[in-house]
Amino acid sequence: MNKLRIIIGLFVLTFFIGCSNDDENVNLDSISVPKNISALMTIKQDNSGKVTILPSGEGVTQYEIYFGDGTSEPAYVNPGASVQHIYTEGTYQVRIVGATLDGQKSEVTQSLTVSFVAPENLNVTISPVAGDNLSIAVQATADYETFFQVYFGEDPNQIPVDFMEGETTTFTYADVGTYTVRVVALSGGVAITEYTEDVTITNPVLLPIDFESTTLNYAFTSFGGANTIVVPNPSIDAENGSNNVAQLTKGNGSEVWAGSFIELGEAIDFSSMQKIKIKSWSPEVGKTIKMKLENSTDSNIFLEVDLITTVANSWEELVFDFSGVNLANEYHKVVLFYDFGNAGTGANYYFDDIELTSGAPSVVLPLDFESTTLTYSFDNFGGANTNVDVNPDATGINASANVGKYVKGNGSETWAGSFIELGSPINFSTMQKIKMKVWSPQSGIIVKLKLENLLNGNTINIELDAMTTQANTWEELTYDFTGINNANNYQRVVVFFDFGNAGTGASYYFDDIQLSN
Repeated sequence: MNKLRIIIGLFVLTFFIGCSNDDENVNLDSISVPKNISALMTIKQDNSGKVTILPSGEGVTQYEIYFGDGTSEPAYVNPGASVQHIYTEGTYQVRIVGATLDGQKSEVTQSLTVSFVAPENLNVTISPVAGDNLSIAVQATADYETFFQVYFGEDPNQIPVDFMEGETTTFTYADVGTYTVRVVALSGGVAITEYTEDVTITNPVLLPIDFESTTLNYAFTSFGGANTIVVPNPSIDAENGSNNVAQLTKGNGSEVWAGSFIELGEAIDFSSMQKIKIKSWSPEVGKTIKMKLENSTDSNIFLEVDLITTVANSWEELVFDFSGVNLANEYHKVVLFYDFGNAGTGANYYFDDIELTSGAPSVVLPLDFESTTLTYSFDNFGGANTNVDVNPDATGINASANVGKYVKGNGSETWAGSFIELGSPINFSTMQKIKMKVWSPQSGIIVKLKLENLLNGNTINIELDAMTTQANTWEELTYDFTGINNANNYQRVVVFFDFGNAGTGASYYFDDIQLSN
């Protein structure tokens, strides 16, 4: 303010000196008080709060603009010019003061209302989260918005989640149901635009079923005196390292047809695969296991296949062949009967990993090369060759009939090897060591075991070395993969004998590749 007064004073003094030489009778009494002081105030329609103030009046040399929002210093504006100021939403008393050359002033106070327009063109996208049936993702765009808030509808007292345009916010519901999702676009003030949508959260049980989910409801319906629940795996071994399995108890004296079923959220898709495999555990050999598939509403639409248990007190893989199934029919219920045809004795049976498959029982760990139905197909590289052969030394720790024979051809690469692909990734969730029996004509050679992802083996792989300590006899080597990332889905097993040295034509043997603790 002092600077303004000094400038005006100098101008007036110069005016007096200049005029005194021309007209001794000039005075400033003729300068009148400023009149008709006002201001045109306009707000930019982008919800920025930017207001342009253009003052006007008669006889004004300079304007002082007091914004009325707590700003301490006024803005000084020359006639014909304007000033811009940022306001929040609200009503303000703007004071416009007009001053003359000799310091006379007039003023007026005008009311300014700053009101933001409501956001327009609100577009909300609500989508499921892949692999998570209980979660949704929300995105939004709008014109004139400052930010968004979303209410997910699960808790009426929920504090809304704030997010910006271009961001994605996710939410996981505690349970299935229908919820009203409300998205509010805010403009920075009271003007809002909102959108609501009903979202139905479902969490259906679908194939494959492994009983490991903490959110799925594995609800079995039992009949005839049977009862099925999910329990911890009572027999974790190389055949099944899962934490949880289904336990079917066939109560003492229960019906010969006692069983249980689980209903899937959608019909089984037999379009490309028409066999179903399970892992099964029975206390006795020779028990009939019946799998029956039923339509959810018409019990006359069904299929059933019987298989016989071949091992006792151990996990085995069974494949139920539904080839030729009528694709026009829909099957939603998977029914299992253990020891079908006999009254219950109170025995417990277990099953796990119900899934579609296209072939016979797949090659999985443990690999013992004794199956008459499995195809042990090896791929070779670098000059090695592997096939299944008769055990050349069925003594000591390995009296098996059949073993893997690995020949490292004369002059073959130092990295020559062979691999076999498993029917499913190795499950390292409970056991993270692999044991393998080997037979070598010499001690002190490196036997490398490498595991690879089936699709990205070049980048997703892990390998360990072990060294033979004996010659011309079977010994067991242990490869410790503790800390391995089970999510990498290692499904290819690669073996290298005498790694680092060129082949000499020697034969090596291996057997019983299995998970262990």
